[in-house]
Amino acid sequence: MTSASILPDHTQFVGHGIYAIDTGFYRPRYDAAYLVIEAGRAAFIDCGPRAAIPRLLEALEALGVARNAVDWVIPTHVHLDHAGGMGQLMAALPCATLLVHPRGLRHLVDPTQLWAGALAVYGEAEMRRTYGELQPVAPDRCQASQDEQIIELAGRPLVLIDTPGHARHHHCIWDARSRGWFTGDTFGMSFREFDVDGKPWSLPSTTPVQFEPEAMKAAIRRMLERNPAWIFPTHYGPVAEPQRLATLLTGLIDDMVALTRGPARTHTDSERRSALLALYIQSLRSHGCQHSDRELADLLAGDVALNAQGLAIWAEREATR
Repeated sequence: MTSASILPDHTQFVGHGIYAIDTGFYRPRYDAAYLVIEAGRAAFIDCGPRAAIPRLLEALEALGVARNAVDWVIPTHVHLDHAGGMGQLMAALPCATLLVHPRGLRHLVDPTQLWAGALAVYGEAEMRRTYGELQPVAPDRCQASQDEQIIELAGRPLVLIDTPGHARHHHCIWDARSRGWFTGDTFGMSFREFDVDGKPWSLPSTTPVQFEPEAMKAAIRRMLERNPAWIFPTHYGPVAEPQRLATLLTGLIDDMVALTRGPARTHTDSERRSALLALYIQSLRSHGCQHSDRELADLLAGDVALNAQGLAIWAEREATR
């Protein structure tokens, strides 16, 4: 196998046969695809948008893994920063099976509704610029996952569980070898800019349109039952201390819900964004983060905007029940 010293700049070996590939989406070290290699066979978990696919194929080549040695491609869910390039990736991997949550499968076979849903959030110009064309995957190359399903990568077991909260078409993947979960967005987002003395910070992802706070907290608790050593979120890279992060995340989920429907609830998008940013900055200050408020606002801007939208949609849905 190729030495890690000559890996592409966007690819990092993180141990246990796992590589994190920076997809280049949004900013450096924001969006990862994971490549798992076992006995010469491989699996991708998430792939990023279409523009990321050359990076994934370059990582394979650098590691000396043939394209026909990739057995599995597993999106954690079908949001476009995780699965926008699935059609292009599958076209390049002749022997791979796409394993996707049953609620998401139809959207990768026919991405028409997936495009329309994202279009409503981002707008036409941003969709064309950031995501490009969505290519369908042939139905006979797709498989729907099941809760507690076990697949094998060259004898290495991977367990999939249903993890709603961020999206109803979300599953997470347990890897006993690393004692780690590939968590997509269910176990929050953790960016290296916010690490303090090697300790990570994390925030929940409540992006439109299927945020469910109690389901998200239940999924986090369920993942902790395996006593993981590592979390591999798509945003971004491996993080330790899952128990501490889980406490942080569940507290922030409750605080975000309170901002949306509590006595001091926010009413407009602008108010909601301001309240979320203030909440995150307060949490980061408690974490020991020394970035200026302006730097934190810039780093968090995109996620604050999407989280505000997701919370508003959730609150509206709750109000009609």
